[in-house]
Amino acid sequence: MRPAILAVLAGSLLLTATACESEADTYHLAEPTPSTTTATLPPEPDYSADTTAVCGRLEKVFSGELNDFGTAIGKMIAYKEAKQTANAEKAEKSAAAELKSAGTQIRKETSGAQNPELKAAGESSATKFEESAEDRTYIKKIKTTSDLDKTLKAQLTEWLSPVAGYCG
Repeated sequence: MRPAILAVLAGSLLLTATACESEADTYHLAEPTPSTTTATLPPEPDYSADTTAVCGRLEKVFSGELNDFGTAIGKMIAYKEAKQTANAEKAEKSAAAELKSAGTQIRKETSGAQNPELKAAGESSATKFEESAEDRTYIKKIKTTSDLDKTLKAQLTEWLSPVAGYCG
């Protein structure tokens, strides 16, 4: 008797499951149809050619103005080591002027960039150079070539990091 009850229960479960499936099919809601109108966004502007040109001009600024800064810092260190205070101060002023000039040139070269992010990065980098030229804290820390060697890489990274992502 027990196998017969199990068979009836199994059959009834099977029928119930089948009925549920067929009801689900019967009352199945239709999938929404995709809209035939799709928004088309304009393609992202391609700034690559202009960015390459701007970065080429910046490279000239970096090699020119920063070389002049390096020369002025070198003179300043030599004068400080020789205890020629007046000449060291003149060289410090010259180094600060080169930093300010670099900031001005960076701003000039990036102000016409088509990529607004590069333009903003140039402004940020220019401001960093000019602030260092104004307060001279970085320059005043340099007394020897050892001081320069320890700090120059980090300082250049700070000054150039805004534009480095575009011109690297």
